[in-house]
Amino acid sequence: MLRCAVSLLLLLSYVALSQPVTVDCNELLMGQFMCPDPDPSKNHIDPKTQQLRGCTKENRARVWCIAANEINCTETGNSTFTREMPCKWTNGYHLDTTLLLSVFLGMFGVDRFYLGYPGIGLLKFCTLGGMFLGQLIDIILIALQVVGPADGSAYVIPYYGAGINIVRSDNTTFRYCNQLYCMQQ
Repeated sequence: MLRCAVSLLLLLSYVALSQPVTVDCNELLMGQFMCPDPDPSKNHIDPKTQQLRGCTKENRARVWCIAANEINCTETGNSTFTREMPCKWTNGYHLDTTLLLSVFLGMFGVDRFYLGYPGIGLLKFCTLGGMFLGQLIDIILIALQVVGPADGSAYVIPYYGAGINIVRSDNTTFRYCNQLYCMQQ
């Protein structure tokens, strides 16, 4: 009982004497901050695109973050700071609109014209969607989000949740992985 009381007294004195630490918050490790700041007044998510506000073509957005207790940032003098987070840049192309166009007007190439592929749209128009086989293939590719807008943006999806991230591999990816493999040996 006495040992527990002494431990509690030491803990309380340590907490009372501890001062906030001031650090460069860009150097914080995972678990020492929370991004984005969960404060609902910050409005990080754009309700129209379901992505972070201010998302650029480079798929990055600056958001407000909050450091853990007892950590102050040199940038702001308090526990908040800004940090770049990954996002999906959207340019107004809706997935549901594209799917509806592909299902009902895909034989005329309207879906490809909408996405910014006029050459393929004209080809589909002249061949009635590749005798309807091209229309069926496009419906599947658009639903799987393999075919996206020509400007490289992501679709606006009408819900916030899981999305599809397509991972592609090329010669530079192989070289990068090969270098990592060589470095580990």
